Amino acid sequence: MARFVSSMNVSLDGYVDHDRMVPDAEVFRHWIEAVKRTPNSLYGRKTYDLMRYWEPDQPDWGDAEREFAAAWRAQKKWVVSQTLTEVGPNATLIASDIEATVRSLKDRLPGQVDVSGTILVQSLADWGLMDEYQLVLHPVALGFGKPFFAGPRPPMQLSGSDRIGAKVIRLTYTLG
Repeated sequence: MARFVSSMNVSLDGYVDHDRMVPDAEVFRHWIEAVKRTPNSLYGRKTYDLMRYWEPDQPDWGDAEREFAAAWRAQKKWVVSQTLTEVGPNATLIASDIEATVRSLKDRLPGQVDVSGTILVQSLADWGLMDEYQLVLHPVALGFGKPFFAGPRPPMQLSGSDRIGAKVIRLTYTLG
């Protein structure tokens, strides 16, 4: 049975904004290694659209960007969307029977599945399917944006914390 884990860059005041929290080299290395060790991902449409940046190589990329892109491309991806009609390579579109399909993935996939997209994570939480939240906390207060948690959650337990570079900390919370 898979463990559904949401892991995202988050501001001190709880917002997700990929344009305003650009990772430094150490944090980017963290994300490269995280993607390398997680073979499966489940995306909401908006986050998937953002991540499609990594599909074609860009001429100005360095070695780290190429390494991340290769790891991301290797991941098996499922994309939840009722507006998309197709998805890119190594991805499967989930457009109907979303809850049943996601439950089936949880039952049959081994290991960790990264879940990305605040609305999707909220839906999975409402269905009782989320197992863990990893907040990669940046020393920035945005004051606005998309909140990491799209709604209330039951009490969680801090199950880990680790520093990533000089400025960022990852807080890991599990349910139950």
